[in-house]
Amino acid sequence: MTLSSPLLLAVGLLVTAALAWAAVVSARRRTAALAAVGVTVVGGRRAYLGVGLTIAGVGVLAIATSGPAAMVPVPRAAGTVILAIDVSNSMAADDVAPTRLAAAQRAARAFVAAQPDSVDIGVVAFERGARTTARPDADHSIALKAIDRLKITGSTSLGTGIMASLAAITGKQVAIGRDGTTPDIGYWPSATIVLFSDGQNQVGVDVERAATVAQQAGVHVHTVGVGTTAGATVQVDGYHMQTSLEEDALTLIAKSTGGSYHPASDAARLDGIADTIDLRLTVSDEPLPLAGGLIGLALALLTAGAALTVLRSGRVI
Repeated sequence: MTLSSPLLLAVGLLVTAALAWAAVVSARRRTAALAAVGVTVVGGRRAYLGVGLTIAGVGVLAIATSGPAAMVPVPRAAGTVILAIDVSNSMAADDVAPTRLAAAQRAARAFVAAQPDSVDIGVVAFERGARTTARPDADHSIALKAIDRLKITGSTSLGTGIMASLAAITGKQVAIGRDGTTPDIGYWPSATIVLFSDGQNQVGVDVERAATVAQQAGVHVHTVGVGTTAGATVQVDGYHMQTSLEEDALTLIAKSTGGSYHPASDAARLDGIADTIDLRLTVSDEPLPLAGGLIGLALALLTAGAALTVLRSGRVI
């Protein structure tokens, strides 16, 4: 059990203890005074039941004011989506206004906004290497901020983007063996990768092996093509480079993992990707406020105590 205001509990219990002490002292003095004049108290301790219930009610009320809460396991249906976004130099091309990266960010933000709270969303930025910029979380504002922070850098490695996304899903390092063997990362059917890229694969992890790892793990990779087949020219380190959308690579990744390919111009249809996620049942501890029930118990004790006191002595206290 947790308390939001432990200080209030301490003060309340001190007040309760003081009332209990005062009641005991008063009862002893009254008994002694009656005994001095030859009057015997009838009923013994039962005569002070009303006072006891009243003090108990004050004690319970003191606990209620401290904001107690019990941690209880709560099941919920949840899925995981990793947005893998290409931030390589070719994504600076302006064949999609204002740039490919900006178009990918716009489509990614629209996708996040359409997802329910039951879907945890993470963000991976990839080029030659990759990094998780936002771990999967039900707080979608974290993913939106990570998307806004993306910057252009480096060459493209679609395989690295897939492997980094699988690492974000599993929470551990995922890598192809030096001999080309694919790792067994378990089965994750409740996870999906949405990969935004122009499809130009230049360096890094073999994309077919990376897709095989995802397929064996039950992770669908949906790809979003950003750019045009006509292409555009970008300047990299003082050199001009022609770059165009390569849909074949993105389509191959999607088909081999059970996903689907979407052009960025058709980003509105990305919302349907969430329907392919097999939501898993997870259990998390959530606080259950107890103050309401304790206040009800305190009122019942105070009422019973007052009623017994009135019936016995004609006085409330």
